[in-house]
Amino acid sequence: MSPKPMITNEDFKLNESLGRIKHVIIVMSGKGGVGKSTVATNLALGLAMSGHPTGIMDIDIHGPNVPKMLGLQGARVIAEDDGLLPVEHPPRLKVMSMAFLIADDDVPIIWRGPVKMGAIRQFLEDVRWGDLDYLVIDLPPGTGDEPLSIMQLIPKADGAVIVTTPQDVALLDSRKSINFCKQMNVPVLGVVENMSTMQCPHCGGSVEVFKSGGGEKAAAEMGVPFLGRLPLDADIALGGDSGKPMVTDSSKPGGKAMMAIVDKLRANF
Repeated sequence: MSPKPMITNEDFKLNESLGRIKHVIIVMSGKGGVGKSTVATNLALGLAMSGHPTGIMDIDIHGPNVPKMLGLQGARVIAEDDGLLPVEHPPRLKVMSMAFLIADDDVPIIWRGPVKMGAIRQFLEDVRWGDLDYLVIDLPPGTGDEPLSIMQLIPKADGAVIVTTPQDVALLDSRKSINFCKQMNVPVLGVVENMSTMQCPHCGGSVEVFKSGGGEKAAAEMGVPFLGRLPLDADIALGGDSGKPMVTDSSKPGGKAMMAIVDKLRANF
């Protein structure tokens, strides 16, 4: 009879932290530049605006953009005896990012896989997340060290949201992300098609700059839900740069579309 595996102090801390979080949503993309962090940031803030205590963990270690998108550049976490206090953003949103731990935004993080794994584990077990309805995790693009680390550390995550743009190159990579989740036994909550049709500011007509409908087609072919489309809209980019995410203004097309995605996801839980 083989001996039972030992439960380490680190395992206890990790399980204790995760035990206070009801739902974990992982946001992924097959390639960079498709707006993954934009979707993750707006999803987390939208959940918080809907009355849910929410956290967002930015583990794009080499390119942490979530603080910029939330207007939290220059903020720092506070280290206390029992852990790290995440930065708070109204209403009900707690934020953790590598950007809060480095003094100079221009300094690159040059780490190999094992060091990144340690940092990700620390974000989970040493950060005082408290009681959360949702923890949204913003991964770097691809299917490398960070996605693998998260899915090993949180094997019972509720699922992943895959972000893509309509063009074929992005869709090829998004299919790999979906298959990665299936191999890791992590449910795919759905696909978001970003940078879909653009409304012409002059005539009001729709322009398919990167085509449209590819994300929905890929979701149907892969047998996973389609969550919705986000427009190609200058207001979305401006909102991210100014720290005012699109979901905060539901009167605009981007904010309305994003809130519909938030509501569709909430219906899963």
